[in-house]
Amino acid sequence: MLSTLIWLPVAGAILIGFCPEQRSRLVALAIASLNLLWTILVLTRFDIGNAGLQMQEALSWLEPLGLTYRLGVDGLSIPLLALNSLLIWIVIFGSSQQMERSRLFYGLALLVGGGIAGAFLAQNLLLFVLFYEVELIPLYLMIAIWGGSKRDYAAMKFLLYTAVSGVLILVGFLGLTWLSGAPSFDYAAIDTQVLPLKAQLILLTILLIGFAIKTPLIPLHTWLPDAYVEASPPVAILLGGILAKLGTYGIIRFGLQLFPETWAIVAPGLAIVGVVTVLYGSLTAISQKDMKRMVAYSSIGHMGYVLVACAAGTPLSLLGAVGQMVSHGLILAILFYLVGIIEAKVGTRELAKLNGLLNPIRGLPLTSALLILSGMASAGIPGLVGFIAEFLVFQGSFPVFPIPTLLCIIASGLTAVYFVILLNRTCFGKLDNATAYYPNVTWTEQTPALVLAALIFFLGVQPTWLLRWSEPTTKALVATLPISSDQQIAMDSEQFIESKE
Repeated sequence: MLSTLIWLPVAGAILIGFCPEQRSRLVALAIASLNLLWTILVLTRFDIGNAGLQMQEALSWLEPLGLTYRLGVDGLSIPLLALNSLLIWIVIFGSSQQMERSRLFYGLALLVGGGIAGAFLAQNLLLFVLFYEVELIPLYLMIAIWGGSKRDYAAMKFLLYTAVSGVLILVGFLGLTWLSGAPSFDYAAIDTQVLPLKAQLILLTILLIGFAIKTPLIPLHTWLPDAYVEASPPVAILLGGILAKLGTYGIIRFGLQLFPETWAIVAPGLAIVGVVTVLYGSLTAISQKDMKRMVAYSSIGHMGYVLVACAAGTPLSLLGAVGQMVSHGLILAILFYLVGIIEAKVGTRELAKLNGLLNPIRGLPLTSALLILSGMASAGIPGLVGFIAEFLVFQGSFPVFPIPTLLCIIASGLTAVYFVILLNRTCFGKLDNATAYYPNVTWTEQTPALVLAALIFFLGVQPTWLLRWSEPTTKALVATLPISSDQQIAMDSEQFIESKE
């Protein structure tokens, strides 16, 4: 069941290499569609009430090195796995049919999808590192070949930062396994409790820095604006929609879960870093003049919410963290996609040159309407998926870190500010009669955005369809943590609310 999600895209990438150029998109779309359907099948086989690993697969590989092919899925990884399959389909369906070197592009996109799926499924530390690094070269090439005018600089910066991230994670895993005396790198074989507290702190810090680069968090974020802005819209969707989730996933899986005793020591510092990330991303986004750069900085801010929720370590905050990762992926994907449509039809992303796109006759009315919906979702308007994710983060984190949570709530208000600026300057106002004769956006071009918008609305109205997959697992994760008095108060209040319901 699980191996198919990894090797089907890889096999598809190889198959595309032997296809005629004009049929590469059709083949890639068929592979991505089949992969998405297989993911839905995995969802139907997933036992929501089971907090542990399911559908496990294990094969011996390089046993002297402690490397085994061991896969499994739980409530933490299943929503991200579904998000990965969906966004790979979105990227391939929404790409231009006149793309140059299309076989290479679609092959690389499928390789990225397979590598990210492998990272979410891996239950061996070395296997995780292998999959974690698989996407590095494909994404570097996708930025360098199909990016903007500064694509070489952005691609090299992305490569260097991500390589450093991988090295730090590998060093942390090697030190963790050797110092703990584990017989292999299998996740289940690692016992951090045998290590001295100082060693745990050092190893945890190394891993947190490695994953913070990938997320990214302040001050390790500088690769993100260049990579997101210079990448083509489909590649930006891959970078922000799903690749960044490897960082926050790693923080929970290999930080909080592996180092429960040490987590309480670093949690206050992580909450501060999360708040700084949220405020910096929001304030910087307000000052941007380029639509794509504004969306890129908004991404930095929203990932800070996840870190604050992880630092709080309550069942509700962790559930909100998973929900925030999925909602952020959906919202960022539709924003980058719509920005790409506007740039292709209007010829610019500069806010000073855009206005009146909501005009029903000569503008881009449906694209503008979807952009308004996306901005509302990102700002946390009730009824859309962004609201429930942020609400859970705030409610679960407040009893443990009240001041950081209040600052995050203020930052959510800043999100509304910069999206009002963006929407006011792009969608409203009068069109320039001399230049405003834009090509029509076809229904085929609108389909990916409509699919994402439908999910954003549906999961906002029915959030249990998103959260029920993860609740047992997040509760089990919190059960391993030493409970502080603030966390106990938060858990008691959550249980009280549940009993009343």
